[in-house]
Amino acid sequence: MAFTSLHFIAFITAAALLTSVLPTPAGRAAVLFGANLVFIGSYVDNVTEVAPLAAFLIMCYLIIEGVRRSRSSAGLWLGLAVLIVTFIVLKKFSFLSKSLVVPFPYLIAGLSYVLFRVVHLLIDAKQGELAQPIAPLHFFNYTCNFLSFTAGPIQRYQDYARNKDQALALDENKVFHAFARVIKGFVKVAVVSAIFNYLFINMSGRLFDSAWTPSLPLYCGVYTATAVCYTVYLYANFAGYMDIVIGVGILMGQELPENFNRPFLARSFLEFWQRWHMTLSEWFKTYVFNPLLKALATRFTSPASGPYLGVAAFFVTFLIMGVWHGTTSVFVVYGLLMGAGASVNKLWQVMMTKRLGKKGYRALAEQQLVIHFSRGLTLAYFTLALTCLWVDMPKLLWLTRQLGVFGVIGCYFGLALVAGAAFALWDTLWSLLARLDLGARLAARGMIGRNLALAFQILLIVTVSSFFHKAPEFVYRAF
Repeated sequence: MAFTSLHFIAFITAAALLTSVLPTPAGRAAVLFGANLVFIGSYVDNVTEVAPLAAFLIMCYLIIEGVRRSRSSAGLWLGLAVLIVTFIVLKKFSFLSKSLVVPFPYLIAGLSYVLFRVVHLLIDAKQGELAQPIAPLHFFNYTCNFLSFTAGPIQRYQDYARNKDQALALDENKVFHAFARVIKGFVKVAVVSAIFNYLFINMSGRLFDSAWTPSLPLYCGVYTATAVCYTVYLYANFAGYMDIVIGVGILMGQELPENFNRPFLARSFLEFWQRWHMTLSEWFKTYVFNPLLKALATRFTSPASGPYLGVAAFFVTFLIMGVWHGTTSVFVVYGLLMGAGASVNKLWQVMMTKRLGKKGYRALAEQQLVIHFSRGLTLAYFTLALTCLWVDMPKLLWLTRQLGVFGVIGCYFGLALVAGAAFALWDTLWSLLARLDLGARLAARGMIGRNLALAFQILLIVTVSSFFHKAPEFVYRAF
């Protein structure tokens, strides 16, 4: 079900209305169960296509319940191995033998986020945090919640359990803010994302046209502009989707976690990932980075090695997180770039702290020129690394041959300088707008002002959608 379609709008409207009609915990669970079935069913043409997902869920449930009862470390590790191997087979990773591939079409969307949730449950079961067995209905509703099935956010089971036991409680203000959040999401998707996707499509084709022989500076400029358009498109598309599902979640009594916090304000690569896809970052921090760092600290006990253990742990964590995004070799490159960005960032922090001291390094980092340039460097690195998400390996090799070492360096520092200057200009304009306090003036007009703002956004969505005929589909469902 395309989440920018009228079918999806009708679907979420029906789900929210049914939830308001059945506001008790049991009623809400029943509505969510039905909505999850309808949503998953919209991705398939026949029942056999959901058989692997159903089998995977049943297997996960049995493994989690077995570990919950036994609290066995061996059971935990065996369960993790079985889950991960099964996931790799079902996702059809490119390195697998054809004999291991399931020989009929089936639903793959949602498997990655189901895996995150069941691994979380499995580890919690081992640690004794699941005192009682999870009812099959709530296991299904948690792992296959249609609001977060294809791309998160990754919600902890404890938060889901707290929400499910509460009756729906909505008031006029809450409903308005939920509706406004949904509209803001559609603006990001149907307007901002659509515009930059249009620009990206029209520019990216030239990069791989063998008949086009531009100078290196021109090729670098077109490539950099294409990469920037894709980054804005990805952000608007993904963040807009999060706004929509969080808003609908409020109407259905669910408190889904935030997934974005103004990532382009980040001054470093590590800070960027504390603001971008935050629930994914938090999951990897909890279940990969922290255990890995603890294991390294146990193995290497020298105080001098302590800061550098973090460098190694960041590299491995971000490598895995990058590779998770896809099943082909180009995503290994993406993982290596993510790992390099995180580990170099950590190494820089360690070295600068040693050289300047904590206060000196902090004072340097707070200088305005350093802030803007650091934001530019961060955005430039992430933008160029994202190339791996819109090309395959042959096209990536084509790009690297066309650009060469000096072209890549020129693109990186050129974009960093332009982005840093743009951030400085934006901050200046934003401070001027803040003085006008337009939002407060509009809010002071009460319901009329708020409704006018929403009406303008809806008009903008309809106008831009009619120009492009169709809003872009949700890009992150492919990962």
